[in-house]
Amino acid sequence: MSAPTRDAAPAEVVHPTGRILRTRNGGLSLRIDSRVLVVCLLILAAALAVCVVSIGTGDFPLSPAEVLRTLTGHGSKATEFVVITLRLPRMLTGLLVGAALGVGGAVFQSLSRNPLGSPDIVGFTTGAATGAVIALLVFHAGAAVVAVAAIVGGLVTALLVYLFAWKRGVQGYRLVLIGIGVSAMLASVNSYLLTRADVRDAQAAAVWLTGSLNGRGWEHVLPVAAALLVLLPILLLFGRRLRLLEMGDDTATALGVPAERSRLILIVVAVAITAVATASAGPIGFVALAAPQVARRLVRAPGVGLVSSALMGAFLLVASDLAAQRLLAPTQLPVGVMTGAVGGVYLAWLLAREWRSRIT
Repeated sequence: MSAPTRDAAPAEVVHPTGRILRTRNGGLSLRIDSRVLVVCLLILAAALAVCVVSIGTGDFPLSPAEVLRTLTGHGSKATEFVVITLRLPRMLTGLLVGAALGVGGAVFQSLSRNPLGSPDIVGFTTGAATGAVIALLVFHAGAAVVAVAAIVGGLVTALLVYLFAWKRGVQGYRLVLIGIGVSAMLASVNSYLLTRADVRDAQAAAVWLTGSLNGRGWEHVLPVAAALLVLLPILLLFGRRLRLLEMGDDTATALGVPAERSRLILIVVAVAITAVATASAGPIGFVALAAPQVARRLVRAPGVGLVSSALMGAFLLVASDLAAQRLLAPTQLPVGVMTGAVGGVYLAWLLAREWRSRIT
């Protein structure tokens, strides 16, 4: 794809699945699928609506109108403290972490060509959790070191899975199977560390391992926002290669795509964005698994929907967090409990569907 000339004027071409905007010389084109655009806008609107309701939920309840007035700078000092200082960071963390998990899951499911190929199933999230648990229980580190350890743990786990799955290239089924095995071993390591730790340290680590948005502040928002700002454009840039890689390495290579190098770059970037999300909110399960599949069924478009998966991940996480806050109010459950309960049902349905499709 070449850059357009300075004086090239855009032209609009009608396409059966939407509209194509391209320069007069044809150097740059962009296809806009009307259904994808509408679905993405609806998911975004639903996520923002859930955020407004969730911000107004708590010991100091606020109506949606009061929340909106405060967010636009017309609230009282009391509502500004509650909304801006206490509750808005939690919601932004949920949106950003959900988006990171959604886009990470979409990349891995595309690379493995398997709906089970998400970071929490193939072990990358568990590896990040192992790094954090070691920092918490062995070195008694602070929050910043725990976050770095989680990122390092996720990257090291991804490297191990990639090396173990390598056999004249990396095939999707090997990546999933080896990832599940590595995840089981790392989960055993986490359990062993918990049993050998002090009771109070073990309780703190167990809460972190559940995955939660409770107590999240601006210091948790900024790392995920920075990671998405830097890494998401790279994934979007390589998004077209994902579609070609799904056709097989030989086809991708014939079309000019360096298959193994592209796969390695995509894995590293997707693991990094998932590890940062895990470092901020803990290993929240099943969002990365479900978000890409739900988004794909809604948009009904071919290829990998990175943007729709990110928006669906954000919506699923903030909606689950709202349910976790209200289910046993005033007690606030960790959001990982809610996503685990819903995700377990979804995983059972997905496995049953895959099994039926293979025997018919």
